Amino acid sequence: MKKRNQHYWDKILFKIPLTNVTKNTLSILKIFLVGAMLMIFNTSCDHTTNSRKKNTVQIVIDSIPEGMVWIPEGSFYQGALVSDTLAMNHEKPRHLVTIDSFLIDVTEVTNAQFSKFVNETNYITLAERPVDWNEIKKQLPLNTPKPHDSLLQPGSLVFRNRPNGVANLYDFSQWWSWKTGANWKQPQGEGSTIVGKENHPVVHIAYQDALAYCKWAGRELPTEAQWEYAASGGLKNAMFPWGNDAEILKKSANTYTGIFPIKNDNQDGFTKTAPVRSFPGNGYGLYDMGGNVWEWTSDWYNAQYYTNLNDNIKNPRGPSLPIDQKAPEKVIKGGSFLCNATYCASYRISSRMGNSLDSSSEHKGFRTVINTKIKSVSD
Repeated sequence: MKKRNQHYWDKILFKIPLTNVTKNTLSILKIFLVGAMLMIFNTSCDHTTNSRKKNTVQIVIDSIPEGMVWIPEGSFYQGALVSDTLAMNHEKPRHLVTIDSFLIDVTEVTNAQFSKFVNETNYITLAERPVDWNEIKKQLPLNTPKPHDSLLQPGSLVFRNRPNGVANLYDFSQWWSWKTGANWKQPQGEGSTIVGKENHPVVHIAYQDALAYCKWAGRELPTEAQWEYAASGGLKNAMFPWGNDAEILKKSANTYTGIFPIKNDNQDGFTKTAPVRSFPGNGYGLYDMGGNVWEWTSDWYNAQYYTNLNDNIKNPRGPSLPIDQKAPEKVIKGGSFLCNATYCASYRISSRMGNSLDSSSEHKGFRTVINTKIKSVSD
């Protein structure tokens, strides 16, 4: 079983106020993070290389698995609209993409679905695994002191409102904290539960947790292009899964309404995750393609990837390698219940973010796809 390592350094980073961090300290922390990521990257590269060879299966459209929908082949423009004033540079330039047909989950994977997987396989997520100091120190500078045992306990990242405000919106450690015991079964840490939340999206999922579920289910994670094509719901030049009207956001997605990160005023009915299908589906009948929880894709993250693409590319599967091989990241899409127009607005279709492979948190989940050959029973 793979050992977790990045979580430890996430904890350390989130415990240190940036105002008190010297340049030397930041440099040391960066070295630690680099070392901690080496093993995760080395073990993930083989899988990712193999996964780039698309696994297709023959399927009759009348026998689509329950909870999935067929997305027809077609072409679309991936990336941010020129008129999108909220778009970031790594969402540009907009480029033509052609996609083969595929099946995709109608909703994010739920607690009930993930529970079935765990019950049948006894799988243990990264957030539940003990932190192995002997393994971590192999990747760190010689004589790095061992931290207190209290800092080596399993856990994950949990959001906290800051009612007194924050100094700025660049230092995300101001609203994230490491919570011992936080995992998919205990989203808020020890004492919390998912009882009564079986239909909520599973969270605190790291990349390899999502891969393990996919292997069990006979599925894959979507490519970024597949995800974005499906999120459009067949609409042309849409900024959001429901169209271009930002004024109906609170009726269309589970996001952070109010003043981020001071107070979520609950105008959309939720302050944390919402049960799947709580908001209208898009044109393909997919739910929560904007908001609720971030979703893993199979693509490596590279901020310059779009600038190096030819137009009218078919079935892009992302860069062959991450831009930073010492601290590799995968693309996540869709935003979450923490997205707000004043902060990230990542409920937009083109929005994208890189996320380290073993980082888990209470706003990150996934959905799966099956790549198909046969489009209809007549074929």
